[in-house]
Amino acid sequence: MAVIHHTTLKPTKVELLAGWLPTRPWYRGGPDPVLEKSGGFRLDDPEGEVGIEFMVATDTTDPERTAYLVPLTYRGAPLDGAEHALVGTTEHGVLGTRWVYDGCHDPVLTDELLSLIAGRAQAMAQSVSDTPDHEVTRSHTGSGEIPAGFTPEPADDRDGTRLPVPDGTVLRIHRVLSPVADNPPPAPRGVLGHVAGGWPGADDGRLRAVFVTLRSA
Repeated sequence: MAVIHHTTLKPTKVELLAGWLPTRPWYRGGPDPVLEKSGGFRLDDPEGEVGIEFMVATDTTDPERTAYLVPLTYRGAPLDGAEHALVGTTEHGVLGTRWVYDGCHDPVLTDELLSLIAGRAQAMAQSVSDTPDHEVTRSHTGSGEIPAGFTPEPADDRDGTRLPVPDGTVLRIHRVLSPVADNPPPAPRGVLGHVAGGWPGADDGRLRAVFVTLRSA
Protein backbone atom coordinates (compact mmCIF):
# COMPACT_ATOMS: atom_id res chain seq x y z
CA MET A 1 0.00 0.00 0.00
CA ALA A 2 1.36 3.43 -0.99
CA VAL A 3 1.31 6.02 1.79
CA ILE A 4 0.44 9.51 0.56
CA HIS A 5 2.49 12.15 2.38
CA HIS A 6 0.90 15.60 2.42
CA THR A 7 4.13 17.59 2.47
CA THR A 8 6.30 19.87 0.33
CA LEU A 9 7.95 19.16 -3.02
CA LYS A 10 10.63 21.51 -4.35
CA PRO A 11 10.31 21.91 -7.27
CA THR A 12 6.70 20.77 -7.56
CA LYS A 13 5.55 18.15 -10.03
CA VAL A 14 3.90 20.71 -12.30
CA GLU A 15 7.05 22.85 -12.23
CA LEU A 16 9.06 19.85 -13.42
CA LEU A 17 6.49 19.07 -16.11
CA ALA A 18 6.40 22.66 -17.39
CA GLY A 19 9.97 22.23 -18.59
CA TRP A 20 9.60 18.64 -19.77
CA LEU A 21 6.26 18.60 -21.62
CA PRO A 22 7.34 20.99 -24.43
CA THR A 23 10.14 18.54 -25.35
CA ARG A 24 7.63 15.76 -26.17
CA PRO A 25 6.47 15.12 -29.78
CA TRP A 26 2.85 14.72 -28.63
CA TYR A 27 2.77 18.10 -26.85
CA ARG A 28 0.41 20.57 -28.56
CA GLY A 29 1.09 23.85 -26.73
CA GLY A 30 3.63 26.64 -26.62
CA PRO A 31 7.08 26.77 -25.00
CA ASP A 32 5.90 28.07 -21.62
CA PRO A 33 2.83 26.12 -20.48
CA VAL A 34 0.95 27.07 -17.35
CA LEU A 35 -0.03 23.72 -15.94
CA GLU A 36 -2.37 22.56 -13.25
CA LYS A 37 -2.65 19.11 -11.74
CA SER A 38 -6.19 18.19 -12.68
CA GLY A 39 -6.53 14.61 -11.48
CA GLY A 40 -5.39 11.08 -12.07
CA PHE A 41 -4.84 7.93 -10.05
CA ARG A 42 -2.09 5.80 -8.54
CA LEU A 43 -1.04 2.18 -8.60
CA ASP A 44 0.73 0.37 -5.77
CA ASP A 45 4.20 -1.09 -6.23
CA PRO A 46 4.02 -4.58 -4.61
CA GLU A 47 7.53 -4.02 -3.25
CA GLY A 48 6.61 -0.67 -1.74
CA GLU A 49 9.64 1.08 -3.22
CA VAL A 50 8.39 3.00 -6.27
CA GLY A 51 5.66 5.62 -6.38
CA ILE A 52 3.40 5.19 -9.43
CA GLU A 53 1.11 7.99 -10.55
CA PHE A 54 -0.96 8.61 -13.68
CA MET A 55 -1.38 12.39 -13.59
CA VAL A 56 -3.76 14.45 -15.69
CA ALA A 57 -1.97 17.77 -16.25
CA THR A 58 -3.96 20.54 -17.94
CA ASP A 59 -2.33 23.35 -19.94
CA THR A 60 -4.38 26.40 -18.93
CA THR A 61 -2.68 28.71 -21.47
CA ASP A 62 -4.62 26.90 -24.19
CA PRO A 63 -8.20 28.27 -24.54
CA GLU A 64 -9.35 24.67 -24.96
CA ARG A 65 -7.43 23.64 -21.80
CA THR A 66 -5.64 20.66 -23.30
CA ALA A 67 -5.29 17.80 -20.81
CA TYR A 68 -2.30 15.47 -20.96
CA LEU A 69 -1.87 12.05 -19.36
CA VAL A 70 1.53 11.83 -17.70
CA PRO A 71 2.48 8.49 -16.11
CA LEU A 72 5.23 9.16 -13.57
CA THR A 73 7.33 7.09 -11.21
CA TYR A 74 9.08 8.36 -8.09
CA ARG A 75 12.22 6.63 -6.87
CA GLY A 76 14.61 7.08 -3.98
CA ALA A 77 17.63 6.39 -6.23
CA PRO A 78 18.31 6.65 -9.97
CA LEU A 79 16.90 3.93 -12.24
CA ASP A 80 19.82 2.30 -14.04
CA GLY A 81 19.81 2.92 -17.78
CA ALA A 82 16.92 5.38 -17.67
CA GLU A 83 18.78 8.68 -17.76
CA HIS A 84 16.96 9.62 -20.97
CA ALA A 85 13.59 9.18 -19.22
CA LEU A 86 14.37 11.41 -16.21
CA VAL A 87 11.87 14.26 -15.88
CA GLY A 88 13.87 15.75 -13.00
CA THR A 89 14.62 15.49 -9.30
CA THR A 90 12.69 17.02 -6.43
CA GLU A 91 13.11 17.35 -2.69
CA HIS A 92 10.31 15.63 -0.79
CA GLY A 93 9.61 16.95 2.70
CA VAL A 94 9.52 13.42 4.17
CA LEU A 95 11.36 11.12 1.77
CA GLY A 96 14.20 13.40 0.66
CA THR A 97 15.48 13.45 -2.92
CA ARG A 98 13.16 11.76 -5.40
CA TRP A 99 14.06 10.90 -8.98
CA VAL A 100 11.00 11.49 -11.18
CA TYR A 101 10.75 9.45 -14.40
CA ASP A 102 8.52 9.23 -17.43
CA GLY A 103 6.84 6.10 -16.15
CA CYS A 104 6.49 4.51 -19.60
CA HIS A 105 10.21 3.71 -19.32
CA ASP A 106 9.93 2.20 -15.83
CA PRO A 107 9.31 -1.57 -15.64
CA VAL A 108 7.51 -1.24 -12.30
CA LEU A 109 4.88 1.04 -13.82
CA THR A 110 4.41 -1.00 -16.99
CA ASP A 111 4.04 -4.21 -14.97
CA GLU A 112 1.38 -2.70 -12.75
CA LEU A 113 -0.43 -1.05 -15.67
CA LEU A 114 -0.71 -4.42 -17.40
CA SER A 115 -1.87 -5.93 -14.10
CA LEU A 116 -4.56 -3.25 -13.89
CA ILE A 117 -5.79 -4.05 -17.41
CA ALA A 118 -5.81 -7.77 -16.57
CA GLY A 119 -7.76 -7.18 -13.36
CA ARG A 120 -4.90 -8.20 -11.06
CA ALA A 121 -4.32 -4.68 -9.67
CA GLN A 122 -6.61 -1.95 -8.33
CA ALA A 123 -6.48 1.72 -9.28
CA MET A 124 -5.96 3.79 -6.15
CA ALA A 125 -6.93 7.35 -5.22
CA GLN A 126 -4.35 9.93 -6.23
CA SER A 127 -4.18 11.82 -2.93
CA VAL A 128 -5.61 9.52 -0.24
CA SER A 129 -3.79 6.52 1.23
CA ASP A 130 -5.29 3.03 0.93
CA THR A 131 -8.38 4.15 -1.00
CA PRO A 132 -9.49 2.55 -4.29
CA ASP A 133 -10.45 4.85 -7.16
CA HIS A 134 -13.65 3.32 -8.48
CA GLU A 135 -14.01 5.91 -11.25
CA VAL A 136 -11.11 4.28 -13.07
CA THR A 137 -12.44 1.47 -15.26
CA ARG A 138 -10.64 -1.24 -17.18
CA SER A 139 -11.28 -4.15 -19.50
CA HIS A 140 -9.45 -7.10 -20.98
CA THR A 141 -10.94 -9.30 -23.69
CA GLY A 142 -7.75 -11.09 -24.70
CA SER A 143 -7.61 -14.86 -24.44
CA GLY A 144 -4.12 -15.17 -22.97
CA GLU A 145 -2.32 -14.06 -19.82
CA ILE A 146 -0.83 -10.56 -20.06
CA PRO A 147 2.93 -10.86 -19.48
CA ALA A 148 4.95 -8.85 -16.99
CA GLY A 149 8.56 -8.48 -15.94
CA PHE A 150 10.04 -6.99 -19.12
CA THR A 151 12.13 -3.91 -19.87
CA PRO A 152 9.90 -1.38 -21.63
CA GLU A 153 11.03 0.21 -24.89
CA PRO A 154 8.43 2.90 -25.56
CA ALA A 155 8.34 5.20 -28.57
CA ASP A 156 6.72 8.64 -28.63
CA ASP A 157 4.97 10.02 -31.70
CA ARG A 158 2.52 12.79 -32.51
CA ASP A 159 -0.39 10.84 -31.06
CA GLY A 160 1.10 9.51 -27.84
CA THR A 161 3.34 6.71 -26.63
CA ARG A 162 3.50 3.24 -28.15
CA LEU A 163 4.82 0.48 -25.89
CA PRO A 164 5.35 -3.02 -27.33
CA VAL A 165 4.58 -5.96 -25.02
CA PRO A 166 6.49 -9.27 -25.39
CA ASP A 167 3.33 -11.21 -26.32
CA GLY A 168 2.98 -9.19 -29.53
CA THR A 169 0.40 -6.71 -28.27
CA VAL A 170 0.98 -2.97 -27.96
CA LEU A 171 0.08 -0.56 -25.19
CA ARG A 172 -0.92 2.88 -26.41
CA ILE A 173 -0.73 5.68 -23.84
CA HIS A 174 -3.22 8.37 -24.87
CA ARG A 175 -1.15 11.40 -23.96
CA VAL A 176 -3.56 14.06 -25.28
CA LEU A 177 -6.88 13.25 -23.68
CA SER A 178 -10.08 13.48 -25.72
CA PRO A 179 -13.15 13.77 -23.44
CA VAL A 180 -16.21 11.69 -24.31
CA ALA A 181 -19.82 11.94 -23.17
CA ASP A 182 -20.12 8.32 -22.03
CA ASN A 183 -19.79 7.47 -18.35
CA PRO A 184 -17.76 5.37 -18.08
CA PRO A 185 -15.93 5.74 -21.39
CA PRO A 186 -16.35 2.53 -23.41
CA ALA A 187 -13.47 0.51 -24.78
CA PRO A 188 -12.69 1.64 -28.34
CA ARG A 189 -13.63 -0.76 -31.11
CA GLY A 190 -11.11 -3.52 -31.75
CA VAL A 191 -9.03 -3.19 -28.58
CA LEU A 192 -7.99 -6.09 -26.36
CA GLY A 193 -8.08 -3.97 -23.21
CA HIS A 194 -8.32 -0.43 -21.96
CA VAL A 195 -8.16 1.92 -18.95
CA ALA A 196 -10.39 4.99 -18.62
CA GLY A 197 -10.93 7.64 -15.97
CA GLY A 198 -12.10 11.15 -15.20
CA TRP A 199 -10.91 14.54 -13.96
CA PRO A 200 -12.53 17.90 -13.07
CA GLY A 201 -13.40 20.26 -15.92
CA ALA A 202 -13.20 24.04 -15.88
CA ASP A 203 -16.94 24.37 -15.09
CA ASP A 204 -16.83 22.03 -12.07
CA GLY A 205 -18.17 19.16 -14.17
CA ARG A 206 -16.38 15.87 -14.78
CA LEU A 207 -14.48 15.11 -17.96
CA ARG A 208 -13.84 11.48 -18.90
CA ALA A 209 -11.64 9.80 -21.48
CA VAL A 210 -9.85 6.62 -22.41
CA PHE A 211 -6.34 6.75 -20.93
CA VAL A 212 -4.71 3.57 -22.25
CA THR A 213 -5.52 0.92 -24.85
CA LEU A 214 -4.08 -2.53 -25.50
CA ARG A 215 -4.19 -3.69 -29.12
CA SER A 216 -2.81 -6.37 -31.37
CA ALA A 217 0.43 -5.30 -33.05
